[in-house]
Amino acid sequence: MSRKYKFHDSRNPYFISYATVHWIDLFTRRIYFDIIVHSLSYCIDQKGLILNAWCIMTNHVHLIIRSEINDLPDIVRDMKKFTSKRLIECILNNAQESRKEWILNIFGRAGHRNSNNKTWQVWQQHNHPVELGNNKRVPSDKYHLRKAKVLGKEAPVSPQSLVDGIPPAG
Repeated sequence: MSRKYKFHDSRNPYFISYATVHWIDLFTRRIYFDIIVHSLSYCIDQKGLILNAWCIMTNHVHLIIRSEINDLPDIVRDMKKFTSKRLIECILNNAQESRKEWILNIFGRAGHRNSNNKTWQVWQQHNHPVELGNNKRVPSDKYHLRKAKVLGKEAPVSPQSLVDGIPPAG
């Protein structure tokens, strides 16, 4: 069985990246961005996610994560499932969303083409986890060790710092 792009030991830090289908710029709206932030915070508090670094772009999310308690594939699956539902609800109920019909049409077509979904698909299927600290693609040991120190176990992000570090919408 291939070991490429899989979680092997959830206690080790992994870089993952996941994008909206068709790379739709969803997180340009603060309301949708906040759903991701609050979901990360919940996973930290309730699921044992340790978030070492994060970056939410307009249409994708980058995370460096690990967990001492739960399996990362389960945490990521639950987080993507929850955020998908919340994002769709929010789009449907957002009277200010000028792109509503266009976004829902794309998410709906993607959902119907995928037998794993009933109606909508917000996220692309893959995460491409890359284990940090065991990456054979990184040629330099110096670079590797420097990354491990910066992203090491001693500096996870707290749930409150996620919310506190973001300026209010407006």
